[in-house]
Amino acid sequence: MASAVDLLITNARVYTADPANPWAEAVAVAGNRIVFVGSSADGLVLAGPRTEVVDGAQRTLIPGFIDTHYHLLWGSLGLAAAQLGDAHSLGEIEATLRGWMEANPQREWVVGRGLIYSAILPGQVLDRHFLDRISPDRPVFLTAFDGHTCWANTEALRRGDLLHAPAVSEGSEIVADPITGLATGELREPGAFEPIRSLVPKPDEAGRRSMLRQGLQLTAQMGITSIHNMDGQESQLQRYAALEDVGELTCRVYLPYDVKPETPAEALQEAVAWREQFSGDMLHCGSVKFFMDGVLESYTALMVGGFGDMPDNRGSALFQAEHFNRMAAESDRLGLQIFVHACGDGAVRRTLDGYAHVRQVNGTRDSRHRIEHIEVIHPDDIPRFAELGVIAAMQPLHAPQHAGSSDVWVHRAGEERYPLSFAWETLRLAGARQVYGSDWPVVSNNPLLGIHNGLNRQPWRPGDPEQRQTLENLLIGYTRDGAWAEFQEDRKGMLRVGMLADLALLSGDIFATPVAEVGGMTVALTVCDGRVVWRGE
Repeated sequence: MASAVDLLITNARVYTADPANPWAEAVAVAGNRIVFVGSSADGLVLAGPRTEVVDGAQRTLIPGFIDTHYHLLWGSLGLAAAQLGDAHSLGEIEATLRGWMEANPQREWVVGRGLIYSAILPGQVLDRHFLDRISPDRPVFLTAFDGHTCWANTEALRRGDLLHAPAVSEGSEIVADPITGLATGELREPGAFEPIRSLVPKPDEAGRRSMLRQGLQLTAQMGITSIHNMDGQESQLQRYAALEDVGELTCRVYLPYDVKPETPAEALQEAVAWREQFSGDMLHCGSVKFFMDGVLESYTALMVGGFGDMPDNRGSALFQAEHFNRMAAESDRLGLQIFVHACGDGAVRRTLDGYAHVRQVNGTRDSRHRIEHIEVIHPDDIPRFAELGVIAAMQPLHAPQHAGSSDVWVHRAGEERYPLSFAWETLRLAGARQVYGSDWPVVSNNPLLGIHNGLNRQPWRPGDPEQRQTLENLLIGYTRDGAWAEFQEDRKGMLRVGMLADLALLSGDIFATPVAEVGGMTVALTVCDGRVVWRGE
């Protein structure tokens, strides 16, 4: 027995997320399975000459984090772009871009990512003329942190044949100058910016694999052992499968099939084929992903009423109700789990209406359909999550900590929506099953920062409901319930004998750490499928 134990972590504060046995001191791993959870003394008996023994030093050991909303390839490829997330003014954006251009003179395009809307201060304009001054000849293409708005200079607009602001698909917009009719350079949603994005040079296959390795290393560094990859294309699926074949896939991937407005119903059979072909422990399929709307920041979310700072504008939807109902019903009939991006309260309502239609047409089953984001919700729709068995997939780092934040989101929502903005606890109390993720690279992929935000959230106004979460609820949402949300609760998400060996050893005891300091913690050791994939200092 002792020779079969490959890894033993002892002297730890083990939080198992197993309701039958929530606490332990040691965990032992043989192959890719957990074979022991118990006391340090009993665990040491199992150690043999080939066992790696790790002293937990009273640090917290938990199941590996499951990030239920992730963009692995997008985030990985973006690591080579100019990183704009720390730029808080146009001046800082310019300085970052010029620094990147100086460091990358061989690049044909100037590409930046992660731009935050609040960096465009009141009275300032980020348009093609601003970008032309930085780079008059090289095309410039910048992406907002949420991926829903892009900015281009004149050369990029010219190459994409967008300078004259041609018509685009519903839900997208090329912002045009009201006098000249020419594009200003701001492009909202893929229907507007895809003609330019498709022109940006992409790395070859070797380069993509190299960038994916970097993204996977960063993922492991954060203690993440499973992701629900929210943009699912055949090319991504094959890349992940190729990495698995050579033993380089260091986190588990659940990948949905993308359903766009133009996707025909018969194409859903491809999602069924994916499910049948990819059903392993490291890579599996069986779901579909819809976008119901855009985001509040660019006025592309679908709202029940007007935006707080634009009352006559209710945004737009990518799927009309009848269209979504029909596609969702067919997806459900095929036994596929459904994920729907819905930020605005109108989009949440339309999605819930669709799920109600699905039940009416197909009957009730253990579908575990989901809504992603739910940034605002109408009070009438709160109880419908529990009634329809819909999972609330939330991202704690998306929520501004307070209404005084420079984040433009709070102005788009309006004060009347504050009580039901990122309504984590309201939904929980109403019986909604809640899981957590990051939406990386939209925000940091560090789950400890997400937990920090969840623990420290404050009401935005006196009298508003408390939405902050307990540490236990957050950990369960990032582990056990994350596994349940992909029908994998019998394989992972808990530290229990027989479960897959996915573990994260934190840098300290998170239960003894003041909530204001949790965001400063790190991950000391990450184990995925029984392999150590990250060692911290």
